[in-house]
Amino acid sequence: MHKSAHIGIILGIGLMLVSCTAEPDTAGNRSELAFEQDTQLQLPEGFQAVVVAEDVGPARHLTIRDNGDIYLALSEKQDGAGTAALRDTNGDGVADEIKYFGEHTGTGIAIRDGYLYRSSDLEVFRYEMPEKNLIPSSEAETIVTGLPDQNTHAAKSFTFDNSGNLYVNVGGPSNACQEEGRTPGSPGQDPCPQLERQAGIWQFSADQLAQDQQKDGHRYATGIRNAVALDWNSSVNKLYAVQHGRDQLSALWPDFFDEEENAELPAEEFFAIDDGDNFGWPYSYYDQFQEKRVLAPEYGGDGEEVGQADNFEDPIYAFPGHWAPNDLLFYNGEQFPEKYRKGAFVAFHGSWNRAPETQEGYRVSFLPFDGEAPSGEDETFANNFAGVDTIKSPGDAEHRPMGLATGPDGSLYISDSVEGNVWRIVYTGN
Repeated sequence: MHKSAHIGIILGIGLMLVSCTAEPDTAGNRSELAFEQDTQLQLPEGFQAVVVAEDVGPARHLTIRDNGDIYLALSEKQDGAGTAALRDTNGDGVADEIKYFGEHTGTGIAIRDGYLYRSSDLEVFRYEMPEKNLIPSSEAETIVTGLPDQNTHAAKSFTFDNSGNLYVNVGGPSNACQEEGRTPGSPGQDPCPQLERQAGIWQFSADQLAQDQQKDGHRYATGIRNAVALDWNSSVNKLYAVQHGRDQLSALWPDFFDEEENAELPAEEFFAIDDGDNFGWPYSYYDQFQEKRVLAPEYGGDGEEVGQADNFEDPIYAFPGHWAPNDLLFYNGEQFPEKYRKGAFVAFHGSWNRAPETQEGYRVSFLPFDGEAPSGEDETFANNFAGVDTIKSPGDAEHRPMGLATGPDGSLYISDSVEGNVWRIVYTGN
């Protein structure tokens, strides 16, 4: 089901000065932009990567303002703050003003109707953004509170629809809801109590203050282990997510799975989500080789038996196992060629649990869409963030792609969770 491809790899090491024709700038004028191209990244023919910023701090998701200002959610505080704001003041494509603000670290960040929305691991809040200010001048307003405090899968990523609703990911705080977590042979809890407040997507109002998950939230979908990669597809008015699949099939159930199967299974599942959907975690997982959902071993499965797995929704697409999808972006810009319009980019943070096989992921993939469904196979769009040929553990990677955003000119921005680099991918056609 999966096809991995590179198209027109740009080779080289280091940086070189190039000149390209930029898309309209914030004033609406076309201009010649000289920038330093990052030739480490491997991209399709006609694309070039600009290093917008380096060493901003370990980054999660990012968002871009209409004037080109960039905002990064951080996982570790820098200068005592959890959010970074970047501005290019001279039009050379590089951020030369960087400021830090905000008390909380976390994953989610987005701009909507003059507000910068941000999430910690426990809340969603927002800042009013004055028109010309790089950073907010007022205190944050709490939008959602009472989200579960958990050590595992704590990220509260979010997105908005076109009707004033906010969707928040609340991950399942375990691998497979076992009675004894990550313990060989331990059965799964049935029913799994984590499904009551976790392992799903919750819907809230985007503008109402001080909403509590249990009092005000609506469980929009359930049975989702962890969907850090979450986006509303405005072209079809539908919610989508890419799930982190479960781990350790061979370590926990060696009678049914070998190390090779453990490295490849299960799929990272791409969901099209309707209100009320159940995607089957922890009772099942999707096997991309058999092309079917099967019963999890914690609930009596052996890698082939379907059982109650037949009661749950299937993914619309299956990516390779353990690649760790950490952001999803439907491309609505116009700078990129037609094939990319309304398709999906997925940032894969990279695996940790494929040993003794090499670790995989560490790239941004593209999946074409026609309407609500994929129209072809995925392909690698941006690669070599890791900077090494063989990745034995995540610590080998120089950079790991984390967040995705579309700039006002249609460029694609990518954030890095290791050092906090930001890349801008532009299409020049040469």
